[in-house]
Amino acid sequence: MLLAIDAGNTNIVFAVFDGNEMRAEWRAVTETTRTADEYAVLLNPLLQLQGLAFSDLDAAIIATVVPQALFDLRLFSRRYLNCEALVVGDADVDLGIEIHTDRPSAVGADRLVNAVAAHERYKGALIVVDFGTATTFDIVDENGNYEGGVIAPGVNVSAEALHQAAAMLPRVAVGRTQNVIGKDTVPAMQSGLFWGYVGLIEGLITRIKEEYGKPMTVIGTGGLATPFHRQTQMIDHLDHDLTIRGLIQIHARNAKTPRALKA
Repeated sequence: MLLAIDAGNTNIVFAVFDGNEMRAEWRAVTETTRTADEYAVLLNPLLQLQGLAFSDLDAAIIATVVPQALFDLRLFSRRYLNCEALVVGDADVDLGIEIHTDRPSAVGADRLVNAVAAHERYKGALIVVDFGTATTFDIVDENGNYEGGVIAPGVNVSAEALHQAAAMLPRVAVGRTQNVIGKDTVPAMQSGLFWGYVGLIEGLITRIKEEYGKPMTVIGTGGLATPFHRQTQMIDHLDHDLTIRGLIQIHARNAKTPRALKA
């Protein structure tokens, strides 16, 4: 079985696959100080709840935008799964797409994985909007190649920055308000964050489509995608499993050659 690991700035997702069937999925807070042994302590009881054990897992793939976490995730795979994990971004890992940017090595692993998965499921040119710590807008051409994108602050990052920078403004939860005009500080902040973010999404999608000059399908993904998908008609599909599915595809593409444990 395969353990797919998607380590983001805020959360880390572990998913167990038996072929193309997902057997289990768990989400934890990303902690850059967590050791390989601590990952084992975290995952062992979760596996047991699903009737699984480390001995059932014989392969791993990792996509991370947190360089500090990579060493111990690799070490965890070697020590507890007895395998050398595929790491998206390593030179010997074939993504099956071309990266048409000035510095391909600088593109986040999650963005490339999303491009792979989106092209497999949706046809034509695409915009993949990933709502996470940052909100990214990634362009995938009709052949599946990565063409660049836009990076904006995530809505929770914006909310926290507003609280930190203004002494009189409290920390607020991000959520849809019934009215755009707030009658008090908290609803005014919530309106600005939520409806302002809807405006950002719609404005950037409109400008990307105008600049690209061809019909494009828009895919929304990420932990914060659902509330914004409900409030705009510019996101055509909501796909929460996009990144994990992309990891499965990349692993299948590269699994023909066994990867020996490194000394």
